[in-house]
Amino acid sequence: MNNQNSASLEKRTIKKVTRRIVPFIFILYIIAYLDRANIGYAALDMNKALGISSEVFGFVTGIFFIGYFLFEVPSNILLQRFGSRVWISRILITWGIVSVATAFAQDATHLYIIRFLLGIAEAGFFPGIILYLNSWFRKKELATTIAMFMTAIPVSYIIGGPLSTWIMDNISWFGVSGWRWMFVLEGFPAVLLGIITFFYLTNKPEEAKWLSKEEKAWLAEEIRKDREEITKKKGIEEKSHKKALTDKKVWHLAFIYFVYISGSLGIGYWMPQIIKELSGSLSNTQIGLISTIPFIVAALVMNYWAVRSDRTGERKMHTAIPLAIGAIALIGAGVTGNPFISMAFLTLSLSGLYCFKGPFFALPPMLLAPSTTVVGIALINSIGNLGGFLGPYAIGLLKEYTGSTGAGLIFLSVMLLIGFVLVLFIKSDSIQEKRTRSKVVRTTIPS
Repeated sequence: MNNQNSASLEKRTIKKVTRRIVPFIFILYIIAYLDRANIGYAALDMNKALGISSEVFGFVTGIFFIGYFLFEVPSNILLQRFGSRVWISRILITWGIVSVATAFAQDATHLYIIRFLLGIAEAGFFPGIILYLNSWFRKKELATTIAMFMTAIPVSYIIGGPLSTWIMDNISWFGVSGWRWMFVLEGFPAVLLGIITFFYLTNKPEEAKWLSKEEKAWLAEEIRKDREEITKKKGIEEKSHKKALTDKKVWHLAFIYFVYISGSLGIGYWMPQIIKELSGSLSNTQIGLISTIPFIVAALVMNYWAVRSDRTGERKMHTAIPLAIGAIALIGAGVTGNPFISMAFLTLSLSGLYCFKGPFFALPPMLLAPSTTVVGIALINSIGNLGGFLGPYAIGLLKEYTGSTGAGLIFLSVMLLIGFVLVLFIKSDSIQEKRTRSKVVRTTIPS
């Protein structure tokens, strides 16, 4: 096959795979984050209705990640056994049911139980999707692809803020509070999409009926060569699942992700109440609309940063710099009393935090052997997501004692600075990619 035909096959295949997979999992992740984070909007009315303090709310949001942590690695192992199509479908259906059940909570104890079960139900979804993308995309497209997929997080806030608060302000069917209807109406789509996933997803290129024989063979061989190259890299050895749990590189990445999640989810869950604190005269719907601004900016910037990382082949500083920016901006948001300046700092901070995602999740496949990556990514995500307990709870606790969220934001900035230092300790020679003159295939989400 000559170079021209080879380039044409490459472009055609990557385009087909991107259009088939990325928009669909993008939608799935929007629903996942909407059902995880909508409790932040519900809190505007729910906390008063159920008599929940700031400290208790911080615990309610955080306990999700305890269940998530405990079942993350087992879920990823089961995904390997049953296949992505079956297991991701199961995850969607069960978390949708549990999310709807939140509408029936009558006190804090009910919320503790439901949020813990939601964490169990959703465990394995994100690392499962990352592993799934590793089965379809080469490392040179991975940061861009992951960033496109993870753009769903800010988009879920962009959609979820106005939608959730509008439901709360305008729907009270049968005399039931709007915040309860919000959980029902936003939880049901996960169940529906879980059923669709079972019929739509394809586990691996060899099974793709929507690719030609030539395209399937080319992609399978490219993925095989990618894995072979990674395995041969200096310092990377094949390991069992058990040994992967003690791999120093896995734990290094896990601690980085832990401090990152502490900062990003601390802001995400408390954003509606932070905005309400800045201006007490806003309605729920107005708060929802204002809360979209930081996420719109973050969604745009994170994709540029990931494409830049793929184009240059550099991962380390593309992962470290966003953490430093996020930390410095959070300090600014925590010390200023001007609501407009505070929102500007929060926007800058979230932009930095979302830029971190694509380059960071391109690191594990480059640092770890394929056999280690399966459990490694699950462990990184599960340990990291314990930060989802620490961040929101720390803000709630500090707010309870200080009367404002400023001290909590400064605490989160310190966590991010620790993450920045940890990234700097990653050995550059372990992740440096060889530059080639071949053109990097850039992929975009089809409109």
